[in-house]
Amino acid sequence: MSNQVIITCAVTGSHQNFHKYPDYPITPAQIAESCLDARQAGAAIVHVHVRDPETGAAAGETALYREVVARVRDAGSDVLINLTTGFGGRFAPSEDDPRRAGPGTSLIAPEQRVAHVEELRPEICSLDVGSFNFGDSVFMNTPAHLRIMAARIKAVGVKPEIEVFEPGHVIFAKQMIEEGLIEGPPMFQLCLGILYASPATPAAMTFLRSLLPEAARWSAFGVARRQFPMAAEAVAQGGNLRVGLEDNLYLAKGEFASNATLVEKAVEIVRDAGAEPAEPARAREILGLAPAG
Repeated sequence: MSNQVIITCAVTGSHQNFHKYPDYPITPAQIAESCLDARQAGAAIVHVHVRDPETGAAAGETALYREVVARVRDAGSDVLINLTTGFGGRFAPSEDDPRRAGPGTSLIAPEQRVAHVEELRPEICSLDVGSFNFGDSVFMNTPAHLRIMAARIKAVGVKPEIEVFEPGHVIFAKQMIEEGLIEGPPMFQLCLGILYASPATPAAMTFLRSLLPEAARWSAFGVARRQFPMAAEAVAQGGNLRVGLEDNLYLAKGEFASNATLVEKAVEIVRDAGAEPAEPARAREILGLAPAG
C-alpha cells in the first residue's frame, strides 16, 4: 500500500439521477464551486462533466467546459483538472431499422469528443477504451475512434486517464500503449458496479488490476452503496480512489452527500488505512505530469 493516495472527485457526471438531489451542481458556476469544495476537502483531482444549464441534461459544449476551467483556475486552485471525453458515445438503434440511430443516441465524431481537451489542455482527460451495454443503449468506443482520440490527446500533452469497465478494455489499452498512442506511465481508472459491466467486488478489482501493465498508476471506484467499500479496497490493494456525486448521491442511507463530504469520507478511509491523501503537487509526481507553472 502506498503512503500517498490520490483522491479524485467526480463532481457531476452525466446521469439523470440528479432530479432526486436538491441543488445538484449543474451550471458551470455550480460545477466549479463543487470542484473547489472537493479540493478543500482533500481531493487532488476533479473529474468534470458539464450539463445544460437550463435542463440539467448531459452536454458537451466546449464553452461550458471553458467556463468551468476558467472559474477553477481564476480561483487560484492547484487542483488537477480531468475533463471527460465520454460525451457523444451513446448509440441506441432505431426500432424500425437497427442500422440507424434511435432516441437516446448521442454519437459524434471522435474529433468532436476531444475538441474541448485540445483547446483547454487540462492536466488529464478520460479515455474510455471500450464499448459495453449501458442501460438501454451501447456506450460505443470503437478501436478506430479511440486511436484518433488517443493520438490527438497525446499531441496536446494531456494525460489520458484510461477508463476500463471490462477486462478486454485493459487489453486494448495495452495495445495502444505498445503502438505509442499512450505514453507512460499509463494511468488507469477501474470502473466497478456499472450495470452489465464488471461488478463492484474485491475479486473484480483484483483481476482487473492483475491485467495492468507493470508501471501503471491506477485508481478505482464503485457506484452507489459500493462507493466506500471499493474506496477502501483500492487503498488496501495499493491503488488510488475516486468518489463523488457522479457515482453516489448518499453519505449514508437517506442522507444526501455533497462532493465535499464524500471526499472527507474518502480522507478518513485513507487515513484509517495508515496512508495520507496526496496533495496535487505530489499527485503530479506520481502520475508523471510536469510540475505546475
